[in-house]
Amino acid sequence: MHLYEIEPSEAFPYAPATGLMELRQLWREHQLEVNPGLKGRSLSLPVVTNGLTHGLSICADLFCNAGDVLLLPDKIWGNYRMIFETRRGAEIHQYPLFNDQGGMNLQAFRQALLSLVDRPKVLVLLNFPNNPTGYTPTSAEAEAIAAALVKAAESGGNIVAITDDAYFGLFYEDNLLKESLSSLIAAAHPNLTTVKLDGATKEAYVWGFRVGFITFSVAGEGDSDAVYQAMEKKVGGLIRGTISNCSILSQSLLVKAINYPAHQEEKEEKYQVMKERYDEVREVASQPRYAEVLEPYPFNSGYFMCVRLKHALAEPLRRRLLEEHGIGVIALGENDLRIAFSCLETEQVKDLFDILYIAAKDTERIE
Repeated sequence: MHLYEIEPSEAFPYAPATGLMELRQLWREHQLEVNPGLKGRSLSLPVVTNGLTHGLSICADLFCNAGDVLLLPDKIWGNYRMIFETRRGAEIHQYPLFNDQGGMNLQAFRQALLSLVDRPKVLVLLNFPNNPTGYTPTSAEAEAIAAALVKAAESGGNIVAITDDAYFGLFYEDNLLKESLSSLIAAAHPNLTTVKLDGATKEAYVWGFRVGFITFSVAGEGDSDAVYQAMEKKVGGLIRGTISNCSILSQSLLVKAINYPAHQEEKEEKYQVMKERYDEVREVASQPRYAEVLEPYPFNSGYFMCVRLKHALAEPLRRRLLEEHGIGVIALGENDLRIAFSCLETEQVKDLFDILYIAAKDTERIE
């Protein structure tokens, strides 16, 4: 509907390098509404990026020099390596995401982080709901993550914490942290710089709009506004020097969508669709029959879930599923598969796991 209402001035000119001011202000208001823990904390005004991936690339250009450490879990979106390791020469350190009790391995995270505080700089990338596993920490786990980051800063570490909130809002269980982790760490210590990345791409289900945001938070004495203005200019310069500017049409449409009276109602409808798919996957994946060939990793949110194959190798099974059944999954390492339940109708879930079960057994026999 909004396409018919677009004025030429909202579609054809260049947008400012940092994005439409109205959109930036609207997004700030939205973030404070859905992340009440951010209220009263020192924050920059969000800068518009060409999707969240672009925001990650900007972070890498701003903060990551060759040889800098990037701390990641062992379950990651593969593009992190491309952005930080291949492009910028980061030295990636990883820790196991899960413990044996089916929760986040907080001890491994804390130990890995504190072991690095003597390095000149440590970048910590925190992606929840996690891609690929679909895991979000509980409120207690989130508090422990925040405490570890503050402890590392207090110990003299120069920490840059990047929160990748791409799938924010898709929380399906009651005990989860239902705010961005940045709500717990923004402006928490002078040695801890927080960079929040988020966007309409997933939150508003407009993948092709490519509208993301980058927001900074710092603590300490001095004029934080001057710091934010300098960071904004740096980000604007990076945008200007790479893609010139982000699409004004996408930004104009998003402004209209946010201001549309039924916007939240429509988002809630889409959330319920995702929740139904999640509930079905949760029920089906837990059936004892499948335990012979696979084990689901913990999942409670987002678009995805992962399974560990007990005998079959992931890549041969991925090819078999695609070539023989037209099913697309992602192979992660030797034994893990990522399943995007976001694109499954509820009635397709049981069929998927039945096919996965049979194909995994057949692949085992071939091997």
